[in-house]
Amino acid sequence: MSDDVELVLRSTRVITPEGTRAASVAVAAGKIVAVLPHEAEVPAGARLEDFGDDVLLPGLVDTHVHVNDPGRTEWEGFWTATRAAAAGGITTIVDMPLNSLPPTTTVENLRVKQDVARSKAHVDVGFWGGALPDNVKDLRPLHDAGVYGFKCFLSPSGVEEFPELDQEQLATSLAEISGFGGLMIVHAEDPHHLESAPQTPGPKYADFLASRPRDAENTAIENLIAQARRLNARVHVLHLSSSDALPLIAAAKAEGVRVSVESCPHYLTLTAEEVPDGASEFKCCPPIREAANQDLLWDALADGTIDCIVSDHSPSTADLKTGDFATAWGGISSLQLGLPAIWTEARKRGHTLEDVARWMSTAPAALAELAAKGAIEAGRDADFAVLAPEETFTVDPAHLHHRNQVTAYAGKTLHGVVKSTWLRGTQIADHGTPTEPTGRLLERQN
Repeated sequence: MSDDVELVLRSTRVITPEGTRAASVAVAAGKIVAVLPHEAEVPAGARLEDFGDDVLLPGLVDTHVHVNDPGRTEWEGFWTATRAAAAGGITTIVDMPLNSLPPTTTVENLRVKQDVARSKAHVDVGFWGGALPDNVKDLRPLHDAGVYGFKCFLSPSGVEEFPELDQEQLATSLAEISGFGGLMIVHAEDPHHLESAPQTPGPKYADFLASRPRDAENTAIENLIAQARRLNARVHVLHLSSSDALPLIAAAKAEGVRVSVESCPHYLTLTAEEVPDGASEFKCCPPIREAANQDLLWDALADGTIDCIVSDHSPSTADLKTGDFATAWGGISSLQLGLPAIWTEARKRGHTLEDVARWMSTAPAALAELAAKGAIEAGRDADFAVLAPEETFTVDPAHLHHRNQVTAYAGKTLHGVVKSTWLRGTQIADHGTPTEPTGRLLERQN
């Protein structure tokens, strides 16, 4: 072990790309320099952190977070969102371009957001750009300024400053983005199917579910795949909820179409059957669907059709979560709870923490091409989550670090307690309590 090692983290269960093993992880200057045998000698001057049988995971990477800062900071904010991330074992987030004012649709707007985030980040923060009907000219400058890709909607976004793209506008933006090797990430619901679906206001979840049919997702994904095939473009399907689209996606991947897919904890751990009428903390778009649908999403994670799991943390103030599903804000707050929620369900289904680390750290890091993140191996950032996987806790909204303690997980008992979180070798959360902000702003490397 080198003499410049400053820190050694030791556990009987360290999740590495080669599997889980007892190991000592040596850290110098914020980087992992070696993964060594468990009883490796600790150099003089290095600090040892021995976690016993708690699991050492790579820090989670969440590429789908709505921070809403600046402009709607009463909904969330970089200070609160990144504290919640740190408490939940997440060491890197990538912020979505909308729900902030201004949205991240020009380089000037990106700089505004970065200036706001810089002193508030408890974890590392990157940024997505936005693709709108009228900002094609801004896409390459945003790419050159370091955004990780571009988000668009194919149906109304819910905020007037971020309009959706029609199929012709999608083709134009996608051609521009593929021309410089960029990535388009897509909220894929077809507006025509949504318009023709029954729209029944009120508190019944069944009525809301009927208003966002699977066909809206299926058609939008089919059209997106066709565009990606024609342009040889790289596209990513956000927050997949419809299992009916999985055969289309699997076939496209087998054909070589450059498409990747994410799902989210709420689609994988909550079901339509359990949503009480009037409980709009469960509202999101696309919606939480039935248990049989959820089983197929898990099968698709297991076979690689779905690549990763990210939060789609989309909070709002409590007053916007009315009892009417038609008018309530659509979004699930789960940034702090994603790891235990997924682990609780994964362990029931026979999956391992190696699977969870791949879905929630390695794969999201690969999506955004964050080469320093996503694995415990030499050369990567020393980002870790320490998890007690056999311990349980009951979700108390008062203990969440989100700005608004509204969550669909209230009262649920979950497996997996995050004992601590480490960013580049510095502890940033201890038993759910974040420390001072040490996160950095990340930019895609040209």
